[in-house]
Amino acid sequence: MATTTHADVISRIGNTPVVRLDSLSGGATSYWAKMEGYNPFGSVKDRAAYWMIRDAEEKGILKKGKSVIIEPTSGNTGIALVGIARLLGYKVEIVIPDKASQETKDILDRMGAKMYETSDDLCPKVGAGTEQSIALATSIASSRPDTYYSPNQYGNDANFRGHYITTGPEIWEQTGGRITHFFTGVGTGGTITGIGAYLKERNPDIQIIGCQPQRDHMIQGWRNFEESAKPDLFLRREHVVDEWVDVTNEEAFGVVREVLERDSLLISPSAAAVYACMKKLHIPLGYVVGIFADDGRKFGSVYRERGIFGDMEFAEAVRGAAHLSRLEY
Repeated sequence: MATTTHADVISRIGNTPVVRLDSLSGGATSYWAKMEGYNPFGSVKDRAAYWMIRDAEEKGILKKGKSVIIEPTSGNTGIALVGIARLLGYKVEIVIPDKASQETKDILDRMGAKMYETSDDLCPKVGAGTEQSIALATSIASSRPDTYYSPNQYGNDANFRGHYITTGPEIWEQTGGRITHFFTGVGTGGTITGIGAYLKERNPDIQIIGCQPQRDHMIQGWRNFEESAKPDLFLRREHVVDEWVDVTNEEAFGVVREVLERDSLLISPSAAAVYACMKKLHIPLGYVVGIFADDGRKFGSVYRERGIFGDMEFAEAVRGAAHLSRLEY
């Protein structure tokens, strides 16, 4: 039996498939999902985490056996950082909001991450109050600069470069250059600006569509810019976004079962929000791609609370979803 090496796992970051959404496609318009759940640690954030760690190593900031990485996150970035850093020989500490899903916290615990919980709803901030997760991580990192390193995904250009150099070219190649519209939400801004900048260079007519959740939303990792500041990383290149589509909690969670039944995909809340935005914007002619940042396996408790699935239904959905890949946690 072949042994999986650390290099094997790292080499599986990226090159995720694009899947046709038959439920939306028809006539002169086809819709496709870029399935980032196929990354080894289960989300689009594998790319940002790897590129930020690699950048810090190249700059001599990270030192094996000494450096500790600390980062605020609602889940995906934390899981990716812990998984990748563990392979590369670094410890990671995570600052995570109370309202992150219990499954996410359980995964981080199993992976051996030290966690600090804050009373934020999600990270980035949702609603009133300070962004406590970000503030705490920054405070810990600044108190011990000889030991702690915070990648700061909200301002780190390596986050942008990971998508500009990998995800954007993948989408261009996988669509044969036919892509006309690209959809994703904004958390740090790395995904939309990295992919958007690359696609615009290949074809300036490609429309980059930002998906914005309602105020007091429940979409982990996303921002509503009426209640949460635009990250520095996004501000540097926000001009690449051509249009915004708003999406409510009801619209996002309301399509989870629809996508499972019609496309056999068990998707996350953020993927559902992207799907809802693609469904909402009328595109009579086009080749449309949306980022499905992760799959729905971490959100069983969230879906049960919202009455989308019962326990048995969710377990059956996990068993029946053909796209779910083996993860490295």
